[in-house]
Amino acid sequence: MIVITAPTGQIGSRLLDLLLDGTGPHREELRVIVRDPGKLPEAVRARVDVVTGSHGDAQVVDRAFAGADAVFWLVPPNRRAPSLAAVYSEFTRAAAKAFTAHGVGHVVGVSALGRGTPAADRAGHVTASLAMDDLIARTGVAYRALANPSFMDNLLGQAASIRDDGVFTDLVAADRKAPVAATRDIAAAAAGLLLDRSWTGTGEVPVLGPEDLSPNDLAAVMSEVLGRPVRYERQTPDAFRSALAAQGTTDTVVQGYLDMMRAKDDGLDSGVRRTSLTASPTTFREWCEQVLRPAVARQPSAG
Repeated sequence: MIVITAPTGQIGSRLLDLLLDGTGPHREELRVIVRDPGKLPEAVRARVDVVTGSHGDAQVVDRAFAGADAVFWLVPPNRRAPSLAAVYSEFTRAAAKAFTAHGVGHVVGVSALGRGTPAADRAGHVTASLAMDDLIARTGVAYRALANPSFMDNLLGQAASIRDDGVFTDLVAADRKAPVAATRDIAAAAAGLLLDRSWTGTGEVPVLGPEDLSPNDLAAVMSEVLGRPVRYERQTPDAFRSALAAQGTTDTVVQGYLDMMRAKDDGLDSGVRRTSLTASPTTFREWCEQVLRPAVARQPSAG
């Protein structure tokens, strides 16, 4: 029995598809925790056990983890959280107790790169995510944290701007090269760990993508794939803060993003060497061709 949290998100939905499509003599039973089962495709609901509710709720995870051999753990974003600890460790605390109470053997969590770097203790959301990893590790469960850089898929939130204005924004320097990964590769890494549970102890599994790219590099690839000029504009911290505040994001959460991006600009994501074990396969060009270009085409014109 594998339990999947956040099964309707970018990573969780892809992971669920991979596990449902898996072949072999030892088919895993799948259970999902979801607030709104209606967001799951009907064909998926027919093939999994559904526990309705939040995986931050003690009663929900107590029901969901009964009989579970492995759990995929991903905390949801929370724009209105009073603290970063509330987003990560406090949300995870009930699950950590349930791992022990139900004898869950293996947990795979979505986390971040940065452990052991000089910026790790001042990296906002990353610092809080690493503290969550430590909380889970202290339960004694076999735990692997997927240590991720920024996601290629984050650009989907700017598809309209890319189409209408030829612009995408971020907070890092235009020439700052860093790893970037596709969420489908993160899901694939999670699937491999969940299905082959021969590993023990605790540790990290970096998912680095095939190459380091700067925002200017991303703009060049997008321009070629989309057949139109795309440029990068570095957003000011004040503009970023104002935009998120207008969406109801608490100042603590906004500051966490600013601290994280400042740490990335200082090399937070550069502490792990890319090898055959840490690289993931999807290139940014492939992702643009297969994911971004269709998404941009679907965006309605601002005119």
